Amino acid sequence: MHTYRIGEAAALLGVSADTLRRWVDGGRLRAERDEQGRRTVSGPALAAFARELNRTERASTGSSARNRFAGIVTEVVLGDVSAQVEIQAGPFRVVSMISRESAEELGLEPGVPAVAVIKSTNVVVETP
Repeated sequence: MHTYRIGEAAALLGVSADTLRRWVDGGRLRAERDEQGRRTVSGPALAAFARELNRTERASTGSSARNRFAGIVTEVVLGDVSAQVEIQAGPFRVVSMISRESAEELGLEPGVPAVAVIKSTNVVVETP
């Protein structure tokens, strides 16, 4: 069974290690101690917790899209008809082509918070 140190688990969930420690200390997520006394979270426990976090977020969005990446707009390139929008969402860079009209209506410019909502029929899964 795969286990994750607190920092690794936090990175996978997109939160700080301090936040994950608070969740463990508060009883929301179970952790064990390894041979060196460091806290670790089992892979199955982390996966179940991630699913629960996702259910809570999804219920509040009112959307069928499951892939949501909150971040900050880092670049907007306006064309005559379309706009290329780049969002940095944690360690992920998401680039989208949208209509210029939409970009202008949303007030997209570098520094604006945004959520990339992705609904796709083709997703490639890789392991590190």
